[in-house]
Amino acid sequence: MADEDSGTGLPASLEMAWGLRERPGKGPRPTLTLPRIVEAAVALAAAEGVDAVSMGRVAKELGVSTMSLYRYVAAKEELYVLMADAGVGAPPDPSAGEGADWRELLTEWAYAQRAVLMANSWILRIPITAAPVSPNQLAWMERGLASMAGTSLKESEKLSTIILIGGLVRNEATMAADMMDAIVKSGVAPEQALGQYVRTLRLMTGPDSHPAVTRLLDSDAFSGSGEPDFQFRFGLNRILDGLAELIAQRAE
Repeated sequence: MADEDSGTGLPASLEMAWGLRERPGKGPRPTLTLPRIVEAAVALAAAEGVDAVSMGRVAKELGVSTMSLYRYVAAKEELYVLMADAGVGAPPDPSAGEGADWRELLTEWAYAQRAVLMANSWILRIPITAAPVSPNQLAWMERGLASMAGTSLKESEKLSTIILIGGLVRNEATMAADMMDAIVKSGVAPEQALGQYVRTLRLMTGPDSHPAVTRLLDSDAFSGSGEPDFQFRFGLNRILDGLAELIAQRAE
């Protein structure tokens, strides 16, 4: 629940995450803290999945009563926001170097996001219910927008760009996580699963009924590229190509 008196419109737990609110209550410093709660919830999500996270389960992991958690976090949905913020962490400093152009900076930003989500796929299972307002999430937003600071793009266009690229990142990471989950559950190696998929397509399709699929199967799309991130790189470059064309038009 948002604190109407603070003026931020944020729940008390998020105000604490921003350092705008002291720990609840008075007296000796408690052993239970908001960072400890979030850390325990993240560890639980990483080990057993987001569905395993509940206020009661987190309290049990910490050896405290469930009610004690509510002094710091009003609801599980707030805890989800704090978990996702901890999971993504602060964006890494750009390594493209001084003088790097907007395309290099945005590419690095996108790949950095992708790496975080691929390493912490549990974040993808947390529903997006609001615009980003947590410290690390806004730091990523700042970095993405700042990548285009020297361009002729309008601020609304910069925002649309990071939403578009962020959507590509999240969709690609979610598909990869879903497929890996399915492969792990099947007990079949990824190469075997792909081979079986290709065999199934060949059995179920043909040049008369599915000419486009047949051409795909006869190409190296499934076996010859040798580039595990080809699809992501292809999609990202097409977005950036379109952006470059817009920027070039503005310069004419």
